[in-house]
Amino acid sequence: MSLDWVITILTDNWPMFLRGAGMTLWISVVGTLIGAAIGLIIGIIHTIPMPERGMKKIILKIINGLLSAYIEFFRGTPMIVQAMVIFYGSAMAFGFDMDVFTAAIFIVSINTGAYMAEIVRGGIISVDKGQFEAAQAIGMNHFQTMINVVLPQVIRNILPATGNQFVINIKDTAVLSVIGVTELFFQTRTVSGNNFRYFESFFIACILYFIMTYTITLLLRRLERKMEGPSNYSMIGGLPMQVVNPEDPSHKIKE
Repeated sequence: MSLDWVITILTDNWPMFLRGAGMTLWISVVGTLIGAAIGLIIGIIHTIPMPERGMKKIILKIINGLLSAYIEFFRGTPMIVQAMVIFYGSAMAFGFDMDVFTAAIFIVSINTGAYMAEIVRGGIISVDKGQFEAAQAIGMNHFQTMINVVLPQVIRNILPATGNQFVINIKDTAVLSVIGVTELFFQTRTVSGNNFRYFESFFIACILYFIMTYTITLLLRRLERKMEGPSNYSMIGGLPMQVVNPEDPSHKIKE
């Protein structure tokens, strides 16, 4: 590899690399946020208590069955195949011409939603059952319990897995080049096709992918530490809180 060629390619084509990286990051951010919202909604629905009988039980079983089919299908098929089926298949089968950018957001969102649904379900299951019982004891219904008690804990617990999914999305956007999305891989392939310096061009892309994923990882770790709160708490005046032993005579109140 020639360092001079790397510098030359980057100098001559930096707008294309920048546009590609920006498109990659934008699709990943929007797709991850929408996918996380889908996962939260599915997680809440999956944990609704099943009635013993009646139409509500039938409807809930049908909804859970459809959601389970959605999860298994999108987790069990590659995103590149999903992109081809959704983008080209929707036009051929239904005559629905989808914009490339809209298709990219849609594909990443529903793919992420399938994975996030299982992550959220695991996070909800990890919450102690006593908290559900306590919320019901004070009159909360299922949705109030989820929003006020469970989800704040779930969001904190699943943040590392959500960050991992975000990093995966940044890398997986490369497959969207098959439907013409001008993300980083597409732009790099265009640059390398113009100068025939494939190694140097994709080496630059590799560095850009690493910068994006590593920066996101650092930011998410910082957010995790903030959500965990301080390791110890201090009272007014800067004195640390101490556990008082009632058997210790030095802490007894003098009469």
